[in-house]
Amino acid sequence: MNSSPFKHEGWLYWLAFLIALGFRLIQLGASPLTDSEATLALQALEIAQGKAPLLSPQPGYILFASILFAVINTTNFMARFIPAIVGSLLVFAPYLFRDKIKPRPALILAFLFAIDPGLVALSRQASGTMLAVTFLLFAWGMWRNQRLTLAGVFAGLALLSGPSLWAGLLVLGLTWLFLQGMESKPASSEATDQSLISNPPVSDPPITNYREASPWDQLLLSIYRPALTSLILTILFGGTLFFLSPNGLSAWLSALPEYLRGWTAPSPMSAGRVLLAFFAYEPLGIFLAILSLIRGYRTKSPRILRLSLWLGVALLLAIFYRQTNELVWVILPLLTLAALELSRAFHLFAEERVEVGVVALALMILLVYFWFGVSKIALDPVASLATTTLPLLGRNIQMPGAPYMVLVGVALIIILCVSFVAFGWSARTAWLGTTWAFVICLGFYSLGAAWGASGLRASNGVELWKSGRAPAQPDLLLASLNDASEFSLGHDQSQPVTVMGIDSPALEWILRDRSVEMVSTLDPQVAPPIVITPVMGDLGLPAAYRGQDFIWRQTPRWQEIQNPDWIRWLVFRQLPQEDETIVLWVRDDLFPDAREASQQP
Repeated sequence: MNSSPFKHEGWLYWLAFLIALGFRLIQLGASPLTDSEATLALQALEIAQGKAPLLSPQPGYILFASILFAVINTTNFMARFIPAIVGSLLVFAPYLFRDKIKPRPALILAFLFAIDPGLVALSRQASGTMLAVTFLLFAWGMWRNQRLTLAGVFAGLALLSGPSLWAGLLVLGLTWLFLQGMESKPASSEATDQSLISNPPVSDPPITNYREASPWDQLLLSIYRPALTSLILTILFGGTLFFLSPNGLSAWLSALPEYLRGWTAPSPMSAGRVLLAFFAYEPLGIFLAILSLIRGYRTKSPRILRLSLWLGVALLLAIFYRQTNELVWVILPLLTLAALELSRAFHLFAEERVEVGVVALALMILLVYFWFGVSKIALDPVASLATTTLPLLGRNIQMPGAPYMVLVGVALIIILCVSFVAFGWSARTAWLGTTWAFVICLGFYSLGAAWGASGLRASNGVELWKSGRAPAQPDLLLASLNDASEFSLGHDQSQPVTVMGIDSPALEWILRDRSVEMVSTLDPQVAPPIVITPVMGDLGLPAAYRGQDFIWRQTPRWQEIQNPDWIRWLVFRQLPQEDETIVLWVRDDLFPDAREASQQP
């Protein structure tokens, strides 16, 4: 990074990396693992313990996480550490494409990658999604920069990342096909085409021997050989953890069928909710991308046209696939368009800075007031919908509620202010002032959304990026288990636990340090010391038990959610939820008071 066209470019990339690390590592293990995260983490834990489990089609994450579990510790933080680090490294990917998108937009894109809510949320999940995105971009960038060995290594790591890679390859492949179809042939080539039709060229025979190949073919083979060799070696050694877990190769081969199965499998997300997540979490990128698209189509910029096609293809596939994590392939072109537009906004002349600053400050005040109005509606969405009857022109006209009228009024004032500035001063001043006002306000919104998507803003908040719902009261359940075990045997992890009728990998992960038996029914002749079951009246076992219920999971009531509820969710991330309750049963003789009573004469 020493050949930078402007000062301190390399250090600025490292600053973006540190910001990305902050958003991805702070309190990384505070939130409990969801069922989908725990499924992969448990497989990594079994490999670290020397077992040979059947692996999910994300061997890259599972095998690398098993190294951390074997060397360091098995915690929530370590389960999410690899995606967090790899997701932070994504900020260096724009540097590999700086010759195409120019150095300044590439640097801006690195900072946008660092704080983007969607990328932050996916980087804090124990899965292979961010591994697929980062490694694929690195492989592409290394290939473009003629670093073929590294390109093969990153391509192999991307192939081991799981089904998300195939979603990205499908997006890029369809985009390339559409671009090829949109390219028009020159008129002068029609005669050449006709001659080719009448006299088709004779194709060369396939190359079967390197020594018999022409010097040109030998050169091509020598160029591709390092990439192909490193690709094969990466899959062979990385996919088997240096032959310690050979079934990683079968898991790698099952990634494509798993992705194809997702097109027909039922999904908790709908197409509308995926689209809502896109607009709710990416307003900054959407605003700047719209400005960039308008400018690009006016100037017929080939770069903007390609990025817009990539954006459209990725968005349609994500909507039809009905998985929020597939929006990651939409974020890449979206933020690239945003960086291109934001780079232009940095070109301010000295004589216009005051005017642009005044316009930006005035619009920011109005935007903050607008958000306060939205927050007021979110406090009581139903009451805000109450209409008001006004006598106008001899008729009683139903008008929307006062809070909504305030929002309409603020929006009209913003439009009038921008129009007056454009006619009074200049269109450039209006454009720059508006751009910077929205960038600053939406930037703060993105920071808040990124913090919320990490699961730190509200413990029971509903974030649409999560692949499942995290346990609601795992700490209380674990504390009760520890107390019961310590009271009876003097150690908080000594008592074995029996889990009956609960299919929850997250529960198995929480109980990973104990002796756990998963059963579908209880043996009526055996009285285990601690049992965890769904809500039930009596265990029917030959011993007395004391039970305590805990809220295990909270699932949004998607079918009961009304439009006003989404306004409340936009501000507070709260939705009506349904509680799933489990019961912790502890045998009565494990309690000190029961033992003392039995010892009395």
